[in-house]
Amino acid sequence: MQHKSVYTTGEAADICKLSQQTIIRCFDSGQLQGFRVPGSKFRRIPRDSLVKFMKANGIPMDGLDSGKIRVLIVDDDAEIVELFTDVLTHDGRFEVATASSGYDAGVMTQQFRPDIVVLDYMLPDINGNVVCRTIRQNEDLQETKILIISGMVNPAEVEKLMEAGADDFIKKPFNIEHVVERIVELVKA
Repeated sequence: MQHKSVYTTGEAADICKLSQQTIIRCFDSGQLQGFRVPGSKFRRIPRDSLVKFMKANGIPMDGLDSGKIRVLIVDDDAEIVELFTDVLTHDGRFEVATASSGYDAGVMTQQFRPDIVVLDYMLPDINGNVVCRTIRQNEDLQETKILIISGMVNPAEVEKLMEAGADDFIKKPFNIEHVVERIVELVKA
C-alpha cells in the first residue's frame, strides 16, 4: 500500500484525532506547515509536515497510514535482502521496500519515504557515504534514520559514515533479531 504524501485538513484532523477547525487554526498560524491549492482556498498538508507537527505536539503516530515502520533495505546481496524482507514482513510492524544499488536507493527513498534506510556500505555503483549525504541533503528526509550494515569495520570509515549522516552501524555477520530491535529503537527515538 502506497501511503499518501499530501493530506487535506479533514484527513489531518482524523489522523491527529483533532477537530478540523483546530487543524485549520494550526495551519493558519504557521504551527502546521502546508500550502494552499492554487486558485482556491483549500489547504494541503505534506506528510513530512504532518509528522513534524504530530511529533512536536506529542500526538500518537498510530493514526498515520498503517502505523507501520517503513523500512527501505538497500543491499546488493539478494540473500540479505530476502532475509530482511521475510523477517520484517512476518513481524507485522513493518512495511518494506528494497533496492540493490545506490541509484535505486535514491529513487525508492523519494517514492517510498522510509522511516529508516537499512544500508549496505558497499554497493555496486556507490558507497554508503554518498547515499547518507544525499539523504541528509534532502530537506524532506530529515526525519529518516540511516542504519549501516557492513562487513567493513575500519573505525575511520565507520566514523566517516557517522559524519555523513548515518545514525548507527552494525557489523556483518549480524543477529537479525538485534537488527530488528535497533530499527525500532532508532525510529522511535
